[in-house]
Amino acid sequence: MSNTPPFVLVDGSSYLFRAFHGLPPLTNSKGKDTGAIYGVINMLKSLIKQYHPTHMAVVFDAKGKTFRDDIYAEYKANRPPMPAELSEQIEPLHAIIRAMGIPIIIEPGVEADDVIGTLSKRATEKGYKTLISTGDKDMAQLVDDNVTLINTMTNQLMDEAMVKEKFGIPPELVIDFLALKGDKVDNIPGVPGVGDKSAQALLNGIGGIDAIYDNLDKIADLSFRGAKTMAKKMQEYEEQARLSYQLATISIDLDLDDYSVETLCPSSPDNEKLQALYGEYEFKRWHAQVSAEVDGAGTEEKEESEAVSEMTIDRSQYVTITDETTLDTWLEKLEQSELFAFDTETTSLNYMDAEIVGLSFCIAPGEAAYVPVAHDYPDAPEQLDRELVLEKLKPLLESASHLKVGQHLKYDNNVLANYDIHLAGIAFDTMLESYALNSTATRHDMDSLALAYLNHKTIHFEDIAGKGAKQLTFNQIALEEAAPYAAEDADITLRLHQVLWEKLQQEAPLKSLLTDIEVPLSSVLARMEQRGVLIDSQRLAQQSQDLAVRIAELEKEVHEEAGESFNLGSTKQLQRILFEKMELPVIKKTPKGAPSTSEDVLQELALDYSLPHKIMEYRGLTKLKSTYTDKLPKMINHRTGRVHTSYHQAVTATGRLSSTDPNLQNIPIRNEEGRRVRQAFVPKEGFRFVAADYSQIELRIMAHLSKDKGLLSAFEEGKDIHSATASEVFDIALDDVTAEQRRSAKAINFGLIYGMSAFGLSKQLNISRNDAQKYMDLYFERYPGVLTYMDSTREKAKQDGYVETVFGRRLYLPDIKASNGARRKGAERAAINAPMQGTAADIIKMAMLKVDEWIQKEAPEDVCMTMQVHDELVFEIREDKLDSYIESITALMENAATLSVPLLVEAGVGDNWDEAH
Repeated sequence: MSNTPPFVLVDGSSYLFRAFHGLPPLTNSKGKDTGAIYGVINMLKSLIKQYHPTHMAVVFDAKGKTFRDDIYAEYKANRPPMPAELSEQIEPLHAIIRAMGIPIIIEPGVEADDVIGTLSKRATEKGYKTLISTGDKDMAQLVDDNVTLINTMTNQLMDEAMVKEKFGIPPELVIDFLALKGDKVDNIPGVPGVGDKSAQALLNGIGGIDAIYDNLDKIADLSFRGAKTMAKKMQEYEEQARLSYQLATISIDLDLDDYSVETLCPSSPDNEKLQALYGEYEFKRWHAQVSAEVDGAGTEEKEESEAVSEMTIDRSQYVTITDETTLDTWLEKLEQSELFAFDTETTSLNYMDAEIVGLSFCIAPGEAAYVPVAHDYPDAPEQLDRELVLEKLKPLLESASHLKVGQHLKYDNNVLANYDIHLAGIAFDTMLESYALNSTATRHDMDSLALAYLNHKTIHFEDIAGKGAKQLTFNQIALEEAAPYAAEDADITLRLHQVLWEKLQQEAPLKSLLTDIEVPLSSVLARMEQRGVLIDSQRLAQQSQDLAVRIAELEKEVHEEAGESFNLGSTKQLQRILFEKMELPVIKKTPKGAPSTSEDVLQELALDYSLPHKIMEYRGLTKLKSTYTDKLPKMINHRTGRVHTSYHQAVTATGRLSSTDPNLQNIPIRNEEGRRVRQAFVPKEGFRFVAADYSQIELRIMAHLSKDKGLLSAFEEGKDIHSATASEVFDIALDDVTAEQRRSAKAINFGLIYGMSAFGLSKQLNISRNDAQKYMDLYFERYPGVLTYMDSTREKAKQDGYVETVFGRRLYLPDIKASNGARRKGAERAAINAPMQGTAADIIKMAMLKVDEWIQKEAPEDVCMTMQVHDELVFEIREDKLDSYIESITALMENAATLSVPLLVEAGVGDNWDEAH
């Protein structure tokens, strides 16, 4: 684009749908949906800030039919109706855009694309360059020397060269391209059998649709699959192809007498209206900004303050350290700092394989430095020796009295351990500060946090390294690009800490959660990750072979039952077999209206039909094989001979840990094949596995939270809680409870924790809904404290917007007042379950801290904590010390927290994980 601001046309309808479907749902305290409004306004603000347009308009589709519906009644017939939670956001969005002073165009009888096409043509005639902001690929037909597209979500510009790269044809053939291949989203039929490659071959080899129909005899000479028979097909579907051309063509000659390029100019915002609207929809940051305007801060003053805010992050002031004298000067500065930010740049995200390329530090906002030690691209400048730098830094990094802050420091901790540096003095971690403050407000990566809390867009890794298969590793990135990126990481980390820590200091329980649990736990997890776990790869190889045989058998059985062969991995083919050929009942539909083949649907169908049951088994075994039995042996580290998972502290909303590479949480335990995978996890020689598991911890937490006398006494007396519940609900003596009655009581106990309805219970127990309701009513009669707790918790959640664990972890519920019933009910269920699940997560984290401290002091050579999965800790313990150490570990875990009922830990011993569990 030239230096003159372009005429900006925004495809408001494209923005609206992308914001609604691409961003998490958001509601205000009154339950009004606001996510699409927020997303669209945010994108508009970003676009205006980037291009400062003097002429612009936002164009939306009008309600009702357009001229294309008159041409073809089936046009866009596949599209589902607009969800109510989106349609209710349209009017307030329009009101906000108008209050911002931005012209809006809504023209009946045509689409937003046609208005944009016409205005862009008029702008070209008047000598303007036009920038169209859209995510709609059809708009590529408008691109020429004077018209460019921008995808605001990705900030990617599309000029003529980019159109050619994306579609394989120039902009002037885009309409022909769409007409030939059709468009399922808009229900443009196209020519059957023509896809991307054949359309490109036809257009590049012959020309547009008219040229193709004038030269049908030349098609057979083109080199694409099916060329020999394509002429006949084109002839057969000529009417359909030409209809598709009409439908795909964006009008550029509408009579838009009410609008001209010259008059479509942004005007001054109506800040009083914006203040009211931002207040109503609870966009707090924007409300604060316009409130400052209304209260007397002029536009110039505000612009100046914003410019100052941006200038404080001045990357040109960062230092690149390439000589020993400067390094020593910075070492002295770091040693004298009360707190400094620290970060490593490496060759890999895998902490076991990562090599250090450089290190960055920040001692005050804006005062940051980068020490490159291993950039090795051709003609890379001279750098300090990595061994020398690490040797000089080691005492500082290992010093507990020199306090550090980082973003996800567990990773850096692990990388440094590869160089025999054991990071100490970890005082804060911005990822964990954000997570403790609000686990659901934002993602907790640095780029998201910088935008959310500092209103600053950082240099993204992709900006300097590229994307996809050609992405560079950090050692290949030129120092002049790498240094500002790395130093900014440290600078932003320190600035984020200052903002987040100030917020946490106002919330004592959250501050305590961070400093007493989350930050110290990251070092415990780092030790577990570095240690890893042994895998018996031969056992897994055998299981893979066995699974392959069973999978092949199942595939054959499914094909025989279906009466034909088909791809079990294809959703479309599965839909055809189940719902068209076999005519099974459609339980649920996808957003696009097709019959769903999701897990829960197959599960329900499997109760009455054998084919879905076999398909479910097939899916489960293929997933087990690809995810675990085939993959685990490949994940064994060449240096340690062990598999090293990554534990994540800032992913789940409830505080539970999760793990990846491999995911230890998802190995099935209720079937034989899953247990066989666990049998491949083994202790080292001379040691055995001990699995220590909290027994019924969430039910115990329910007893504590509800203070129900019946539940409290059952746990106090050490009764089997499910038998005790059956005794109460069915009004029989404890000794007379049958296995079936205990199973029903167990389903009620656990179902209530997860907010299960009578309908859900009836499905689980395979009883009538009335009987299920009767069971639940009896349960609440016997345990009235539980019902009181559930009702009061739901009410409090609606008032506060969050619930809390016993230890003060706050679990926000943005959908608790949502107008969408399903989302609101989901939030209400979460309000009941989250305090229990979150409290259980807090307890096991506290247990890990206590047990780790004991291990480090008493038995570092004899015991190691190997895995954490749900409510279970797995240890490797020296064989001759088993009994005394199990006793110590069990006592520490049972006393990790004090509730109104005793915590009970059950420990098992084995030569593999399955035996120990």
